[in-house]
Amino acid sequence: MTTDFSVRDTNVYAPEVSEVYDLLYQGRGKDYAREARILVDLIRARKADANSLVDVACGTGEHLRTLRTVFDHVEGVELSDTMRAAAAEKLPGVLVHPGDIRDFRLGRTFDAVTSMYSTVGYMRTTAELDAAVSTMAGHVSPGGVLIVEPWYFPHTFIDGHIGDDVIRTEGRTVARIARSVRHGDAVHQQAHYVVADSAGVRHFEHVQIFTLFSPEQYESAFLRAGCTVEYVEPGDILAGRGLFVGIRH
Repeated sequence: MTTDFSVRDTNVYAPEVSEVYDLLYQGRGKDYAREARILVDLIRARKADANSLVDVACGTGEHLRTLRTVFDHVEGVELSDTMRAAAAEKLPGVLVHPGDIRDFRLGRTFDAVTSMYSTVGYMRTTAELDAAVSTMAGHVSPGGVLIVEPWYFPHTFIDGHIGDDVIRTEGRTVARIARSVRHGDAVHQQAHYVVADSAGVRHFEHVQIFTLFSPEQYESAFLRAGCTVEYVEPGDILAGRGLFVGIRH
């Protein structure tokens, strides 16, 4: 199958994907509460009195559900209308702003800014990566903490990787098959979804384009944004792709 990625690239989650997003990732075993507690530990180890946080590209707000129980004040930023609506429904009283990671402006700073699940991987160039990190760092109070989860690095990505999931709940089954192919430093991920429930059976496609930035490119973006930076490797405590942790000067 030949795919015109320039036409069908839909990095912003479509309503069809947003509808099954939580079911899919929680069914795969993603533990948002545990990840949020790891963020709290990393933040408090560097700024013990941190009491405000904004989660950028917060998706449906699952990390914020835990983070709001720890910090006195939390907010979210999300570009997708449907994801933002889902987050707002889960988090009454929490501001979830519309905004792009590269240029959002909230008019205040926070003790901590987080961006999870590799949203920065959607940046197409190092200039866009710099813009995203700079914008987030601009919302960190001096001495505050910026935590960013990267996407895969060039040396950790497996070209041609095929992923598959079948998630079953009462009254609904979701199947997802995806293939990720590298073109230089860009990765085209083509995913097909089949959803069966009381409304019938439907199929839709979601194509995303990611960039394989190197660790040095992430670190340079932090430094240019006025932050120190360290990379926390994935391991027994921290799963996934690791985390870049910075402190704003």
